Amino acid sequence: MITARGLLAAALLALPLAAPAAAAPAVALPVADAVAALPVAAESRDGYTRSAFKHWVDADRDSCNTRMEVLIAESRVPATVGSGCKVTAGEWFSYYDGVTVTAPGGLDIDHMVPLAEAWDSGASAWSAERREQYANDLDAERSLVAVTARTNRSKSDQDPADWLPPLADARCTYLSDWVGTKLRWGLSVDEPEREALAGLAGGCGQETVDYEPAP
Repeated sequence: MITARGLLAAALLALPLAAPAAAAPAVALPVADAVAALPVAAESRDGYTRSAFKHWVDADRDSCNTRMEVLIAESRVPATVGSGCKVTAGEWFSYYDGVTVTAPGGLDIDHMVPLAEAWDSGASAWSAERREQYANDLDAERSLVAVTARTNRSKSDQDPADWLPPLADARCTYLSDWVGTKLRWGLSVDEPEREALAGLAGGCGQETVDYEPAP
């Protein structure tokens, strides 16, 4: 911390220390209420490039980048990790299609709300730092998810108006994860997306959307 000198330093020491900023409280909403809470706005992809979101960084400098952190966290057995934090084996359940995978090369780490969709929905106005935080969000369990490469590439940058997990039993969870991620980051939905989410919510009445607003 930078301190002043002499009398100014003494005066500052006499003042009470400022309390740290409180973390935003966690929110839990019935899924229909969570969908209704999403702001609605037109989308625009003008100016988007994937490089606008720096991703797969080693934010905590432990040699494990974001991809490896997710693989380690989501493996159902202790992951095998080699030099340089390279994950070479484990067991992952891809909930989009109900497939179990043991070789990490068969997995993609999916941004629940794809980077291009986030850009369309408000991230175009963010700073580069905030976009990097979004692209490497390890503080929310469902912001990033290990799924089969096949399903992730099928999804691409589509929202739920155009793509849903092929496993029907996964769709209420996917709805909750999608809506929670958008609410966490203050992202909007366009009208077709809102209608699709509201329609899904009608069949997922027991689902709850839990999220913490991003700092």
